[in-house]
Amino acid sequence: MIRIGSVVWGVRDVQRGIAFWTAVLGYEPVYEPDTDWALLAPVAGHGPRLALKEVGTETNRSPHHHLDLYADDQKAEVARLIGLGASEVEWDYEDGADYVVLADPDGNRFCVVAAGPAAREPA
Repeated sequence: MIRIGSVVWGVRDVQRGIAFWTAVLGYEPVYEPDTDWALLAPVAGHGPRLALKEVGTETNRSPHHHLDLYADDQKAEVARLIGLGASEVEWDYEDGADYVVLADPDGNRFCVVAAGPAAREPA
């Protein structure tokens, strides 16, 4: 059987990435991070791991990865993530979009998807 061991995420500054993603996800480093690599895992001990790999160029020119973060209170989570250093991305949203596109401090895009009870109610 094969399973996902981690999602590898390119960052320009590994320490900054650690600070951002541990605060966002409630993760912690699995072991002492290197200057160019870190492996993060949930404090609770179960769930996917996130590996941060140093990259030398802008990561938002050709993103080949992203995360969908499901939020019960999307508006509150978007505000919290922006407070942690995320930024809103200009995006051509379709009508009824249930997600908001943000970028981490290194320009990596990710989505905050409405997953609470309001997201399941008919419009």
